[in-house]
Amino acid sequence: MSQMQAPQGAMKSVLHEQRAFPPHADFVAKTRIDAARLDAMRAEAAADPVGFWAELARKHLAWQTPFTQALDDSAAPNYRWFVDGRTNASVNCLDRHLGTRGDKPAIRFEGEGGDVRIWTYRELHAEVCRLANGLKSLGIAKGDRVVIYMPHSPEAVIAMQACARIGAIHSVVFGGFSSSSLRDRVIDAGARLVITADGGWRAGNIVELKKAVDEALSSGCEAVGKVIVFKRTAQAVGWKQGRDLWWHELLATQSAQCEPEWVEAEHPLFLLYTSGSTGKPKGVQHATGGYLLNATVTSLWVFDYQDSDVFWCTADVGWITGHSYVAYGPLSNGVTMMIYEGAPTVPDAGRFWKICQDHGVTIFYTAPTAIRALMKLGEEWPAKYDLSRLRLLGSVGEPINPEAWIWYHRVIGKEKLPIIDTWWQTETGAAMISPLPGAMPAKPGSCTQALPGIFVDVVDEAGVSIPSQEASGYLVITHPWPSMLRTVWGDNDRYVKTYFGQFADRQWTDEHGTRRMLYVAGDSVHRDADGYHWILGRVDDVLNVSGHRLGTMEVESALVSHPRVAEAAVVGRPHEVKGEAVFAFVVCKGPRPEGEEAASLAKELREHVGKQIGAIAKPDDVRFADNLPKTRSGKIMRRLLRSIAKGEEITQDISTLENPGIVAQLQGR
Repeated sequence: MSQMQAPQGAMKSVLHEQRAFPPHADFVAKTRIDAARLDAMRAEAAADPVGFWAELARKHLAWQTPFTQALDDSAAPNYRWFVDGRTNASVNCLDRHLGTRGDKPAIRFEGEGGDVRIWTYRELHAEVCRLANGLKSLGIAKGDRVVIYMPHSPEAVIAMQACARIGAIHSVVFGGFSSSSLRDRVIDAGARLVITADGGWRAGNIVELKKAVDEALSSGCEAVGKVIVFKRTAQAVGWKQGRDLWWHELLATQSAQCEPEWVEAEHPLFLLYTSGSTGKPKGVQHATGGYLLNATVTSLWVFDYQDSDVFWCTADVGWITGHSYVAYGPLSNGVTMMIYEGAPTVPDAGRFWKICQDHGVTIFYTAPTAIRALMKLGEEWPAKYDLSRLRLLGSVGEPINPEAWIWYHRVIGKEKLPIIDTWWQTETGAAMISPLPGAMPAKPGSCTQALPGIFVDVVDEAGVSIPSQEASGYLVITHPWPSMLRTVWGDNDRYVKTYFGQFADRQWTDEHGTRRMLYVAGDSVHRDADGYHWILGRVDDVLNVSGHRLGTMEVESALVSHPRVAEAAVVGRPHEVKGEAVFAFVVCKGPRPEGEEAASLAKELREHVGKQIGAIAKPDDVRFADNLPKTRSGKIMRRLLRSIAKGEEITQDISTLENPGIVAQLQGR
């Protein structure tokens, strides 16, 4: 990729974004980490990276057996952390809070139909213990794999915590995945048991989870002996005698006390299969001690947790964000968290804001796709509700366009609340690059700088660090960190090749005696003069237009900066002259333009992009749609858009789409 030179004309939309927003004085006065403390933490980490994490592990986690070796790098890149220590994730999330926070709400839940439940830490602990005992009664033990295919509800978190309590390895499969996708994951994990529900609620409809499980287990899943079914919708479901059992019946006879299984720090806590994979699913394996440490401390640092906070991460537990910032990080810190099962626009576009008002949400963490969708619906909706308790906003999942960031800041944050824009991956386990809200200015569209103890760099196509402060290239991580994935389940060669193979010749032992290799994130990045990072998209999403390399994020941000555009997704299509042409899918504010209006607006948008970036970036194709193809978690299916742009037959599984019917419109039919 070399230095991924930008075309002449300056990428004003993203890379030359100059607006900076320092944290408000009121926030700084109460923050957990200010600028001076951040500088000190970075200095501590630079002086002794391994010792930095070891000290945090001793301070923030409860250990049955304290570790004496912080890092074992003898089999790098299969790094092992806190190897001789023993701990338990459930104890860290529940038991240690019972003496001081037992009656504090742990989970506030609202269903799409308006049902509300509140679980205290004591109540949550008791239910986790009952399910853990139920699992043991079914023969599930340490090391067994349990697949969880649930609605986004407290019971999904309870299932994860119950597995952790007895040392079983959970693998959560997002409830929007098809039965065939579920089958692939059950088989690859070698699961002995599946935990599901009769169904879940989404946009007024029932998602038939039990039916999908029955289809998935119809062939090739002989290792699964039992299926536990939580009654959520009370609809009639198929039933296999001897295999299926109701959650409530299993738990009715179980004790509310369950002694934890103390496990080695490197014992696998969970497998999570990366979305969008082709061929055999790729099971990312995370270890108990290292993963829990990063989920815990990044929650404290990035979200600036205070004991009175009500934290709402809108991500489903089927994704890594829901693992780290719903199921583990908040509970490990004794925070009250919000869970909502359902669509953000049911019964109307004010649902998210009404939840914030009714539950006193103080920290709101969501995806850019959700922000752009809510922006499209208009400012009048959040204006209807009292959002005065909000004190911190966040963004996760993909780079946020600067104009969406500004709307979020102005309309929701009232130009006072910090916005944390986090970069991380399923494989990293926790946030890696993010502003700390009370310690540094934010720039719209930039995830800013690496967190303390995380060391990132920008390298060229040979894996050599680009020395200039301003640089564009491959994003790499240069030091091991505790929550890094340990391997790909059942395929360590794939792990080494995928994440360390591109620059495998770049191996060395540093001044601290640590064997190091370059972890390749797969993202292209620009580092600006202030050392802030701007994610330009996956390396695969960097377009090569007439020899110029364009990040899709840059073009999308230019489009969204136009007053008529609410959201945009850009992909490439083959071009016999240019190599690749820019193909833009655009969602407008207001009705979708058609006919002459569409042609006129498309021309206007091309000119707008030309002025924002340069003539080389003008889209060859602009196609208007009512929505973009998104999964129920809010992720845009860009592979699907690439197929549409190329005019290919759609072979991808589109069962996870929020609105599968949008495909025909995107195809121009």
